[in-house]
Amino acid sequence: MAILPLTSPSYPNHNISGTPVSVSNRVPLMFRRLHRFHQMDFELAFWQLSYLCLAPKRVYRNVYYHKQTKNTWARDDPAILILLFASLFVAAIAWSIVYSYSPLQAVRLALLMILRDYLLVGALSATLIWFFANRVLVSPSSHSSPTDSSVEWAYAFDVHTNAFFPLYLTLYLAQLFLLPVVFKDNWVCLLIGNTLYLAGFAQYIYGIYLGLSALPFLIRSEILLAPLLPLFASYVVSLLGFHVTKHVLKAYFGS
Repeated sequence: MAILPLTSPSYPNHNISGTPVSVSNRVPLMFRRLHRFHQMDFELAFWQLSYLCLAPKRVYRNVYYHKQTKNTWARDDPAILILLFASLFVAAIAWSIVYSYSPLQAVRLALLMILRDYLLVGALSATLIWFFANRVLVSPSSHSSPTDSSVEWAYAFDVHTNAFFPLYLTLYLAQLFLLPVVFKDNWVCLLIGNTLYLAGFAQYIYGIYLGLSALPFLIRSEILLAPLLPLFASYVVSLLGFHVTKHVLKAYFGS
């Protein structure tokens, strides 16, 4: 199976007309346009990032308009990717200052945050979302064409992108500013640190749910909220003395 699947699991190597799909067309349009800065709508991307924190449902209202005008659920403007890359780069510089990294180490950290934390994890997450949604959540009574009743891999990556930004604000920025607090050895600081991780991953899970529930041909999307239960249970258990922040940062930064 290709790492970047096509529109539907039923058509892995051909489009609807049966014509073989080229390798370049397997790459989402948003990635193929990364070099076209003059065509990017950064104002819209800023608006989307803002509302992903304030009112995320408003962002997904544009999905229907995009489908009607461009015949795809996924965004084709990579401006939001550029903004996320820049945000992660800024976060990497800030964390590098805290840990007294050299300039080379700071660049390496930025690449890790962008390539591993966002893109690699995003590709894996999008593939799982794409596979699960098309196998489990698609309504059997849908009479639409295959392209209209299946989740595009590119849209699944969009959902990951939208869900990632609130997590970024919580764990890459808020945690950074709260380091003097969460590193203290008392239960209140443990509570604050562990709550940050609960909030970050709960926001991500909820963002995935919002993204897929916005598609009219999907049913039972509430299943996507199921991970919240073990997440909250783990959080409660961690309050007995497991300091999530200290363990995660030690594994992440090695100190």
